[in-house]
Amino acid sequence: MSRIARLGAFIVGTLAVLAAGIFVIGSKEYLFRSTYQLRAEFDNVAGLEAGADVQVGGVHSGTVQSITLPHKPSDKVMVLMNLDKVTREIIKNDSVASIETEGVLGNQFLAISFGSEGQPEVKDGEIIESESPLVLADMLKKANDILNSSQQAIQNTTQATAHLNSVSAKIDSGQGTAGALVNDKKLYNNLEQTTTTLHATMLQAQTGVTDFQENMEALKHNFLLSGYFKKRGYEDSGDLKANRISVLPASAPLKAFTYTAKQLFDTADSAKLKNQKSLNASGEFLARNPFGFAVVVVSAGMEGDTQKELVLTEARAMVVREYLVENFGFDDSQLKTLGLGKQTGSSLDADWGSIQILIFPTGIEIPADILSPAKSSTITEVDRPVQVTAADTHQP
Repeated sequence: MSRIARLGAFIVGTLAVLAAGIFVIGSKEYLFRSTYQLRAEFDNVAGLEAGADVQVGGVHSGTVQSITLPHKPSDKVMVLMNLDKVTREIIKNDSVASIETEGVLGNQFLAISFGSEGQPEVKDGEIIESESPLVLADMLKKANDILNSSQQAIQNTTQATAHLNSVSAKIDSGQGTAGALVNDKKLYNNLEQTTTTLHATMLQAQTGVTDFQENMEALKHNFLLSGYFKKRGYEDSGDLKANRISVLPASAPLKAFTYTAKQLFDTADSAKLKNQKSLNASGEFLARNPFGFAVVVVSAGMEGDTQKELVLTEARAMVVREYLVENFGFDDSQLKTLGLGKQTGSSLDADWGSIQILIFPTGIEIPADILSPAKSSTITEVDRPVQVTAADTHQP
């Protein structure tokens, strides 16, 4: 072969190798495929470099084009990726990018999870969600902290064991009360006998209390006494406190419905409703209008026993609330009760008392402190809003 032929063969071979190299590199960098770009933000890229692989479902599907530091400490590191266009079928708006490591100490690459069915496709240049990478240094630091805590726990256990050994030695030698009980059989027998007698006495007392409670419950449902409780509209005084609040908020209500007790109840000492339909206007307002929460506020006149009138107002508030909840569609957790007991200065009814349904706008929070029985008697008055009389309750 002539010299010129050898030179030509060398040039052709070189060009072939160069073309193959360009093809391999271009294929890896997706220079000869249709691509699109996505971005992801990270607090720390954990050693990820430009040119790193981007894998979708464990398959090489793109490369990291650039990594840009933020301009402010509060911003995040921006990673720009080139992805094969076919991945748009499986990468959706809810896909998540994460930085993974090949093996324990291998190179970092970017992994993107599959999206969910029905989610829209990502757009070119869109930012997707990301997960912070696991940093080996942080893991080692946490492991070191756990080891330090374990060592401290071991030291504490050793000290506790030493104290127990000391206490056991004193008990064995008869020191202290415990030592006397262990070593003096007569004292131990006397104490055991006393404990047994006391336990039997407590069991008898507990049995007596249980029997008394059962008898009272039976009396409540007894045919001869059932009318007494039904007359008052309730049976269990524990129900009165289920939705009770302590105070009203300082803000003015959105709407107020006001009634006299004579309009709604049978007698001056009863919590049994007689004219429920008078409450329909307030119930319809609660069902049709957005509101933050509402309170049934009930007060009594100045006649009668203070404690009994307090329980009566709580019972009236409870039965009014139950009627509104059962007959009108709204969130019952938004309706609370407040029984005030005897109140002065009531312009509506000084003998029987009055009922107000105060409706507060959205944004006003329900008072969090629920009254205990001991605190219930301390409330004497409440700020009264602009009143809407019974004549106005037909308006929504």
